Amino acid sequence: MAAFSLIELLLVLGVAATIVTVSIPRFAASIDEFRAAGAARYVSARLQQARTRAIARNVDVAMRITRDARGYVVWTFEDDNRNGVLTRDIQDGIDLPVGPAERLTDQFPGVDFGALPAIPGVEGSTPPGTDPIRLGAADSVTFTPVGTATAGSLYIRGRGSVQYVVRVYGETGRTRILRYNTRTRTWFTS
Repeated sequence: MAAFSLIELLLVLGVAATIVTVSIPRFAASIDEFRAAGAARYVSARLQQARTRAIARNVDVAMRITRDARGYVVWTFEDDNRNGVLTRDIQDGIDLPVGPAERLTDQFPGVDFGALPAIPGVEGSTPPGTDPIRLGAADSVTFTPVGTATAGSLYIRGRGSVQYVVRVYGETGRTRILRYNTRTRTWFTS
């Protein structure tokens, strides 16, 4: 049985170390991409759950995104007095939350609502600039009992240049996820 010389062993270890060193950044980028894509799918599913609840319970249901010192917080509220989900009704305890508040960063580390600098708007809309929640003044999507919704865009950013957007279409209340390609500066269906 032949034995390996010390030089052969060092050469094999050097090649293995080089392969591992080259693979780690690609592996980390794949994890970042996976997390951001998962967060976009999660937000889309939460929106569709709110739409289903509005239709099933015959009331307005709103998913509201607020910001605090730690980042963005997602809440879902149900209209309890049949006048829509209103900020004053939330503050007065009339329109109550449906379930606990959530943060994307708690479930998807390194991912939150955000937008790359100078990114173009999706589907001809206004670019997000520094506001990744493009839903109007209340920063909420309200679904009605007939399935319609507040139209808008929720920009979701992962580490590096990973960028997604969840579009909400008002007339149907449906959502669509798109990913941004930084090389071509275009949005495409994810």
